Amino acid sequence: MSSSRPSDHYDSPEPIAQPKLGVGGYLRFFWRQLTSMRTALFLLLLLAFAAIPGSLVPQRSSDPNGVVQYSTENPDLYKVLDWFGVFNTYGSVWFSAIYLLLFVSLIGCVIPRTRHHFIALRARPPKTPARLERLAAFTSRPFVANTGTADAATAVDTAARLLKKQGYRIEVFDDSVSAERGYLRETGNLVFHTALIGVLISVGVGGGFGYTGQRVVVEGQKFVNVLGDYDSFNPGRFFSGDALDPFRIALDKFTVKYELENQDAIGQATNFTASVTTTEPGSDPRQTEIKVNSPLDIGGSQVYLLGNGYAPTLVVRDPDGNVVWTDSVPFLPQDANLTSVGVIKVPDGLAEQVGMVGFFYPTAAETGSGALTSAYPDLVVPLLTLRVYTGDLGLNAGEPRSVYALDVATLTPVAGKGSDLPSLELSPGEKVDLPNGLGSIELTDVKRFASLDIHHDPSQVWVLAFALLVVAGLLTSLFIPRRRVWVKVVAGSIEYAGLARGEDPTLEAAVEDLAQKHAAALSLRLKS
Repeated sequence: MSSSRPSDHYDSPEPIAQPKLGVGGYLRFFWRQLTSMRTALFLLLLLAFAAIPGSLVPQRSSDPNGVVQYSTENPDLYKVLDWFGVFNTYGSVWFSAIYLLLFVSLIGCVIPRTRHHFIALRARPPKTPARLERLAAFTSRPFVANTGTADAATAVDTAARLLKKQGYRIEVFDDSVSAERGYLRETGNLVFHTALIGVLISVGVGGGFGYTGQRVVVEGQKFVNVLGDYDSFNPGRFFSGDALDPFRIALDKFTVKYELENQDAIGQATNFTASVTTTEPGSDPRQTEIKVNSPLDIGGSQVYLLGNGYAPTLVVRDPDGNVVWTDSVPFLPQDANLTSVGVIKVPDGLAEQVGMVGFFYPTAAETGSGALTSAYPDLVVPLLTLRVYTGDLGLNAGEPRSVYALDVATLTPVAGKGSDLPSLELSPGEKVDLPNGLGSIELTDVKRFASLDIHHDPSQVWVLAFALLVVAGLLTSLFIPRRRVWVKVVAGSIEYAGLARGEDPTLEAAVEDLAQKHAAALSLRLKS
């Protein structure tokens, strides 16, 4: 027998028979674990961590071109991240699972706590303990007046009035008064968690009925809020075409300011401004601006400025000088100095279909190896080089083709890489002949383009309202103490005691202050 066991300890020869939980028991156990406050807080923290990849890598819903560029620059890593759904973080299975578990956990926490809180609100303060001196906060004052029944009743009545004036709920007994307050703390806690549920529901509803879309608009061009005018469009699960409020945005001018004084930051952009003219049904055209941190509110949607670049305006003519194709083509920036790449496709009007891959340099300069690059992002020495290909562009196959990509594997190079002729070079206002007598191409102008993100979320007001309730409930639950206090008349003295539910560093001071105020009020009342 172990020496640590008492002498009368008895070891049963039979093993302890524990009851079997069964399926229902295990389900109740897991439900209790899921709906505990600890689990809800853990899931909330886990949801915050799960949202981090959405800010580290481009998302298909907001930056599809960025996803394509990421796959080109990191092909191996892209396959792994895409398998995990990182490029669609907020719609992935794992993010949705955390979201739904948090939703269920919060509901499971709030409902029983609300019921218990409602019962507590209707209950009366508890009976005065027999020994107040055992409580955490205790003090006493001598009761020097006559110790008759009338004087004791006066002391209790004075204490009841004082406590009621301080916001306590009171219950008067023969020789004491019991008081409590701070139920607003639990109310704030419930408001906090209920508002979190409201935020989750609002975000879910907004994601289901909202949409996001992207559109590249060149200076002088217009965007109309119809499905066919979007470059990419990502609707919510419950989206319908009726959600597209009619409006039009015309990009009048795009202005960029660059750093010119700080030698360590020459050429860095300091401000982007898209000057636009908006038109809505039943109202006059309105001129306004869109900036990076200042989106445009129009038609129940927000229009954000995502990116910008250059759009060379090109004119292609046949050998007879007839214009067969003209457009301002957005070129995608490749570096901080806006070295840009673009694709031109001329399917009709020439002897053959012609495709061109262009490289635009706002300020052309040669590197040490003789290759071209841009030394500055503004138009100082603009230059456009073109690689020209002929053959079937695949535009008649009925399959969607990206306007930013050209499959040169099946085409014949006639100028530039892979051919006997150098790439074509054009400055603004210049015209050069296409190879093989196909015609000519002219660079007439270089415009700016702006990449716009149109975001529609019908639940934004609700999210804001619930977010404010979250803050209000949190502050209430943090700064309002939950406490009980008692005042009791005993032989020769009056005892004061307090008990806090949770942390309350001001409890002792509150009890001491109550004793002083009660003594002063009682003395004044007895004298009168």
